[in-house]
Amino acid sequence: MSNTQEVLVIGSGAAGMTVALELASRYKVAIISKSTIKSGSTWWAQGGIASVFDNEDSLESHYQDTLKAGAGMCHEKTVRYAVEKGPETINWLVKKGVKFTQNSDNQYHLTKEAGHSYRRILHSADATGKEVSASLADEVRRDPNINFYENHIVVDLITQADKSSSRMRCTGAYILDTKKDIVNVFHAKAVVLATGGASKAYLYTSNPDGATGDGIALAWRSGCRVANLEFNQFHPTCLYHPNAKAFLLTEALRGEGAYLRLPDGERFMSKFHPKAELAPRDIVARAIDHEIKRLGCDCVYLDITHKPATFIDKHFPSVKKHCLRFGIDITCDLIPVVPAAHYTCGGLVVDKHGQTDLLNLYAVGETAFTGLHGANRMASNSLLECVVFGRAAAAEIKETMPDISDFEQAKPWDESRVTHSDEDVIISHNWDELRRFMWDYVGIVRSKKRLERAEHRVKLLQSEIQEYYSNYKIGKNLIELRNLVLVSDLIIRCAKQRKESRGLHFTLDHPELSKIAKDTIMAPINFAAQNIVVNTVQD
Repeated sequence: MSNTQEVLVIGSGAAGMTVALELASRYKVAIISKSTIKSGSTWWAQGGIASVFDNEDSLESHYQDTLKAGAGMCHEKTVRYAVEKGPETINWLVKKGVKFTQNSDNQYHLTKEAGHSYRRILHSADATGKEVSASLADEVRRDPNINFYENHIVVDLITQADKSSSRMRCTGAYILDTKKDIVNVFHAKAVVLATGGASKAYLYTSNPDGATGDGIALAWRSGCRVANLEFNQFHPTCLYHPNAKAFLLTEALRGEGAYLRLPDGERFMSKFHPKAELAPRDIVARAIDHEIKRLGCDCVYLDITHKPATFIDKHFPSVKKHCLRFGIDITCDLIPVVPAAHYTCGGLVVDKHGQTDLLNLYAVGETAFTGLHGANRMASNSLLECVVFGRAAAAEIKETMPDISDFEQAKPWDESRVTHSDEDVIISHNWDELRRFMWDYVGIVRSKKRLERAEHRVKLLQSEIQEYYSNYKIGKNLIELRNLVLVSDLIIRCAKQRKESRGLHFTLDHPELSKIAKDTIMAPINFAAQNIVVNTVQD
């Protein structure tokens, strides 16, 4: 089956829905979600959105704080643009129905998180992502120009030569309908990747199961560059409990005064940084990792019991409710925590409008490398990035759409030579193997030997998966595993190239900081931004 849209948005988080809503007044838009609209990382974001609304605060302070957190790797023009667009972005979200927590005087209640000099985190209690996602989803459902496809996952992008520019262009995607088990062709003049990050590569992660790096893998296979994938942010505090899958304990807990304690009750963060619990995330995560390994313990503890119960009930109702499910009352009990993979700071190389190396293919949100985060993302700048650059991409698509020429129809998906497999156990085993060695060898602390071991194993997995992919009928698990193994390989290759320790990348072989801050950029052999010969003269 062939489906033609003007714009195809792959991903249903804040970034993807922002693009769709900004374009729907003019174009027909399709949003592709591989699960439901509530399954992405946006829905689970607790903390908030950073923007300047306090009279004592300033855009310059937000700018400088972001640069500092990024450890010399932020792109200054990008940071300046995002920070300046902050207040406008918040107002846009409010117009879309987002309700941020207010004080008794009807002013926004602002919290303070790690790396920020002032209170500048707007939030909806401790479930900001849920509020943003639900509000935007309501707008999407009401818009007659937006078609929403749940339980659909992209297999590969469709590309063809663009005769007018001598470049390759994206004209759609092959998409698996996981309910009907068929691959359909979706055509579009513009395609937007908003698929999130790749934290599912790690054994412990705060992200939902869908964070498998799909957009990064899709674009790389189609000729797009990636950058700085070695910078994987590990959130310092995820709930440690055998039944508590992927539950993050928001940065705002420490912002509001929560302490980190060892099993014997001793506070330890002051030994690692003068800001103690409010140190940047990479420092806090490494400190916790160090203490766990030093003591041989399973976890450390987060303590907010010194705050009044009424205060906790008001500001952290979701955290309290979730912890109670596991017999932990945060008003009087210490919370067991471990670091977990949280955010992919690198991604697809894009310009300021989200355009990738492949014409008419855009990337926004965690999928993209804008230069905003540098070597370490400052807390609550991610939702800001989603909306700011989602709107920027939409503006560029509006500007360029009239000039995009028609395209050739792609051939239907061919699975005539594949067979059904009863070897799902192999896929499950490969999932477990990948996440285990990525955690052990490419985690918070790395070394040359660890990376080489990981590289050897990922190559073997890639070979196995390619053989499997070529011979058997594809399904969601295989598509995700194929993508994640590829992105894991790119993470390892980026990490091997960086001969220093900076921000989120710490290696035992090069613990020092290089005098030169340089992005790690890798290009595939089919690099899409090069000129191509469209017409050839044949004898």
